[in-house]
Amino acid sequence: MYITVKTVAERWGISERRIRALCAEGKIPGAFQEGRGWKIPGDAVKPADGRFRSTESLLSQIDRKKKELDGRRPLTEGELERLNEEFTVEYTYNSNAIEGNTLTLRETDLVLRGLTIDQKPLKDHMEAVGHKEAFDFVRELVKENTPLTESVIKQIHYLVLADKKDDRGVYRRVPVRIMGAKHEPAQPYLINPMMEQLLREYEESNDHIVTKLARFHIEFERIHPFIDGNGRTGRLLVNLELMKAGFPPIDIKFIDRLSYYNAFEDYHSKHRLKTMEDLFAGYVNQRLDAYLAILPD
Repeated sequence: MYITVKTVAERWGISERRIRALCAEGKIPGAFQEGRGWKIPGDAVKPADGRFRSTESLLSQIDRKKKELDGRRPLTEGELERLNEEFTVEYTYNSNAIEGNTLTLRETDLVLRGLTIDQKPLKDHMEAVGHKEAFDFVRELVKENTPLTESVIKQIHYLVLADKKDDRGVYRRVPVRIMGAKHEPAQPYLINPMMEQLLREYEESNDHIVTKLARFHIEFERIHPFIDGNGRTGRLLVNLELMKAGFPPIDIKFIDRLSYYNAFEDYHSKHRLKTMEDLFAGYVNQRLDAYLAILPD
């Protein structure tokens, strides 16, 4: 459900002009322009500071909010269920939609409840179910604090790629190209050593978790280790590591896909990591606000 600038301004107690500025600056994840107006997600959370000057200051806020969230743990089963139920459906919808799945949010919900949608491909149904099973598996890995390894990555991919049984959980053996991209994915014979190096560099990095994951995600997608399902798998890996570090999972919205694609291009063409870092940080900040808003002090 989307609401108007006027409704948000009344709800948050700030001017409509400021709301429009926040939308234009990308400070309200999920907001998009329709004609001369803006559509804003009904569950959008007011930014703690709509005038963030840098990713560093936002990362500091993220750390402060996480510390506050840690003080309200452990969460009960009921609280966890409430936090995860809607997220899983929306996350499955958005991550699949970015890759071309045609199911709507409502249809995704119905498919995950075991129903079949007429005139929608079987492939789209299988992708929805596969993504949910992969995210359920990721949550189990978080409980066990399982280290990130190539084996774990392949297991997640195996669940994601439910519609291509011969390609599940195995690195590709043929070259591929990404239409419109300014870089070429790794040649098949380089995938193994590049994945080993990527995991080693990720493990050795002392950067903030958001910065580490922004770089890891871009480099993982640059390698493009699988024949299909790299985007969905890569976003699941980001959430695996965020949750292991005590942060909520994030859901990159389908309507934000251009900003997401631009973050890759900024890195490849300008060596600029900050665009992806900002995108991730904004989503993490919003999710922390949502958690803190519904949990008791």
